[in-house]
Amino acid sequence: MIPPSLSAIDYVGPAVGAAVFVLGMSFVPEPTRRTLNTILVAGTCGVYLSGGFGLWELLYPALVTPIIFLGLRSYRYIGVAWLLHAAWDLPHHLWGNPIWPFMPTSSFGCFVFDTLIGIWFLAGAPELVPFRRDRTAAEMNRGHGHFTGGSASQPECP
Repeated sequence: MIPPSLSAIDYVGPAVGAAVFVLGMSFVPEPTRRTLNTILVAGTCGVYLSGGFGLWELLYPALVTPIIFLGLRSYRYIGVAWLLHAAWDLPHHLWGNPIWPFMPTSSFGCFVFDTLIGIWFLAGAPELVPFRRDRTAAEMNRGHGHFTGGSASQPECP
């Protein structure tokens, strides 16, 4: 099978998608962010089960499942799992079936996207937008016309 030809959008689109993903995940608080991303990368285990390589398709889920389990405690393992999925995307682009049958270059786009977010996870999934999560509800509501339950002269209970 000859891989489909690529255009600039096959590189740029997934890169923009990865940037939006990382930016969006920067707003998800801990530990939900790590748990959610562990679940997301676990979903990659089944996407290529009919990807054209027969029984070899079972190799990726067998290899990555223990790594995903370790991702429950470490972003770096989530990053490794995404990079392993990216490594599985490339042979599907070159010789197998695309991840989306209606888009012949989708496995290549997945390769770009997965590689970029994998690098972000290897870096510890840092927040790109500083966001104070330690503010109390009273601090967030003060001055916005919301009743906070306390008075100006009486401190609020934590």
